[in-house]
Amino acid sequence: VQLQASGGGLVQAGGSLRLSCAASGRIFGSQAMAWFRQTPGKERAFVAGITWGGGSTTYTDSLKGRFTISRDTGKNTLYLQMNSLQPEDTAVYYCAASANTWSLIQVRSEYRYWGQGTQVTVSS
Repeated sequence: VQLQASGGGLVQAGGSLRLSCAASGRIFGSQAMAWFRQTPGKERAFVAGITWGGGSTTYTDSLKGRFTISRDTGKNTLYLQMNSLQPEDTAVYYCAASANTWSLIQVRSEYRYWGQGTQVTVSS
């Protein structure tokens, strides 16, 4: 599976962006995909995850209500809608596939495949 992330950019605080992650190859319905983000000097952190087949979602608590993860199985594409962006959301955002265990969906090592990352910069 290859993942291609896009949609990052520069936005003012309070603005919105939608990230996309196009997957080539098979994602099984029981597997999960996710978005993580990373800032310099920090570990890559879980943002949101979704099961490919059923569409069940989970978010890191601090981002609930502002970020929405979704997927289009027909297009084999994962999305992250980010609203009310703040400067602290500035990071490189990575998409990831294919975690097999729902209870471990927030664990980086569960994911076999990673996209190349897309930079999101929020100015104040």
